[in-house]
Amino acid sequence: MASPSAGGYYPPVGFHFSVKFLNIGNDNDVRFQSVGGLNVEYDTESFKEGGENRFEHKLPVRTKYPDLSLKRGLLTDSKLIEWFLGILQNRDFKSNKPAEIDIMLLNEQHQPLKTWHIYRAWPKKWSVSDLNAQENSLVIETLDLSYSYFTLPK
Repeated sequence: MASPSAGGYYPPVGFHFSVKFLNIGNDNDVRFQSVGGLNVEYDTESFKEGGENRFEHKLPVRTKYPDLSLKRGLLTDSKLIEWFLGILQNRDFKSNKPAEIDIMLLNEQHQPLKTWHIYRAWPKKWSVSDLNAQENSLVIETLDLSYSYFTLPK
């Protein structure tokens, strides 16, 4: 719950969060630099009505979810990357089942304010930032996952 102030309501900050792969990974596999792709929208179907030329009716058909994109500093010991590469390189979907993920926005006491529960996530892409001898920067790995849907449990 966000804390009230003298001036009103302050929305929560977006930099204090946790990502937990349920049944995959180790303690290091919860730390990410950024999370993208937490949105949902409707696909629509247009319906043209005879005699009505000013507009088309747009009807909702199904929801669609974009890919989830997670970024972090490259880890050399990661069960999550083993799972990722097991699917990407070996196409092993039998022993490497789709994951469920909890993405939690946290308060000052590290307690969840909001949780997105991701269902049936599977690796789509793994990439590593460019290696450049002229820059002094961290190596960042990006994990892109496709997923079926998410819920916001109470």
